[in-house]
Amino acid sequence: MDHDHMHGGDMGGMASPPKSMNGAGGMMHRHKMMMHMTFFWSTNAEVLFSGWPGTSTKMYILSLVFVFALAILVEWLSSTHMIREGMNNVAAGMIQTVKHANRVGLAYMVMLAVMSFNAGVLLAALAGHTPGLFVFRSRVFKKKARPPSYQKTSDLPPMSC
Repeated sequence: MDHDHMHGGDMGGMASPPKSMNGAGGMMHRHKMMMHMTFFWSTNAEVLFSGWPGTSTKMYILSLVFVFALAILVEWLSSTHMIREGMNNVAAGMIQTVKHANRVGLAYMVMLAVMSFNAGVLLAALAGHTPGLFVFRSRVFKKKARPPSYQKTSDLPPMSC
């Protein structure tokens, strides 16, 4: 048995990427992309979509702004009041369902962006959630110091992370 074949040759015990035959009978290698499993600092990251932002520093900054905006939107959706007193239960339920789906979808996008393990993306997400909570959900900008105990502060239940 070939020892290098069994243990992946010079790839440190990892199996080599599979090879396949192309139409001309030649060998074609598939390129496997390795994902970071620890946080790293670099403008060369892949955030949310394959190949995005690429190697451009401007696109990396745009991806950070995008993650920042998504985090702020999550906080805004968590605090908005669209259901009014006396509203039809079906309409209120539909509004609540659509709001919840949007909030969870955006929150998952922020989570997936952070899972790129890029430290800049993590800081952008934190930087978005922080002023988002401060502006939309803290007591600083509320007209009343405290809502009555029977009054809800949002149409949606709190997110649990």
